[in-house]
Amino acid sequence: MRAGVKITAFAAALAATFGTAYGVGQGFDPVTAKEAPAGHGGHTEKSPTAEGGGGDAGRASTPAVGGLGISEGGYSLDLKTTRAAAGRQTDLRFAVRDGNGQPVTEYRREHDKELHLILASRDLNTYRHLHPTRAADGTWSTPVNLPRAGGYRVFADFTPARKGAENLVLGADLEASGPYEPKGLPAAGTTAKTDGYEVELAGKLRPGAAGELKLTVSRDGRPVTDLQPYLGAYGHLVALRSGDLAYLHVHPGGEPGDGATRPGPDIPFMATAPSSGTYRLFLDFKHEGRVHTAAFTVRSDGPTATGETGEGHEH
Repeated sequence: MRAGVKITAFAAALAATFGTAYGVGQGFDPVTAKEAPAGHGGHTEKSPTAEGGGGDAGRASTPAVGGLGISEGGYSLDLKTTRAAAGRQTDLRFAVRDGNGQPVTEYRREHDKELHLILASRDLNTYRHLHPTRAADGTWSTPVNLPRAGGYRVFADFTPARKGAENLVLGADLEASGPYEPKGLPAAGTTAKTDGYEVELAGKLRPGAAGELKLTVSRDGRPVTDLQPYLGAYGHLVALRSGDLAYLHVHPGGEPGDGATRPGPDIPFMATAPSSGTYRLFLDFKHEGRVHTAAFTVRSDGPTATGETGEGHEH
């Protein structure tokens, strides 16, 4: 598995589609949608220059921008559960429909799953990487418990089984009812603590240029050198841009069993941000049979800025 990044952006105006308006944060540059699609995992190749010469070795090609709505590439996300009560378990149900309105029932299996579902609160304090189950009629479902009232975004990451189909990330809004209390992004720091583990973040998320992010896992002051494979890798990293929730799904270089990739303590990633701005990074890793999530906040035009305990990982 090569290092790479896939980037999709979501406009805040889409919230109106579901009858709920949410504010958009400031401080980042716009992202255009007229760009070439990328494969799953966002593997970005070096691109030739406009004159046909070789690509810039220090920069990745412009990341593809997709998922600007609930529909793209002839497919639509039909989110059947658009409201839920905060603090109560809800059966989240949805389907992916093709251009004829029929539910999709065949997918290309990637990273051990047919479809990956990411759920995040609009304030980026809550994050879930979910793996729903699909019924024969194409309806997907998974139990969720939204901890706080407010707006959430649901991201469906998949590739249809149709020959030549590209990977897609579609998004829809979900609202949790109840007393709403605004919550800001966590304070600065490059260390995140989760479930007794400590994760150190080094490197910079660079706008428009590839850069390495290295995450180092330890427990009780000792490096963890026996990480377990999770979805075909020793770590999965998702980045969401504060404000419009532009989405980046990043995979590390190498893979378990390739004879070169070590199971920790370091998990390196190559990533390219679509623009300057503030992003939340969520690292999923598996150790001793359990998946853990560490969360950070970074500025793409400066050094890494914050880190703290994640709110957990659901399956």
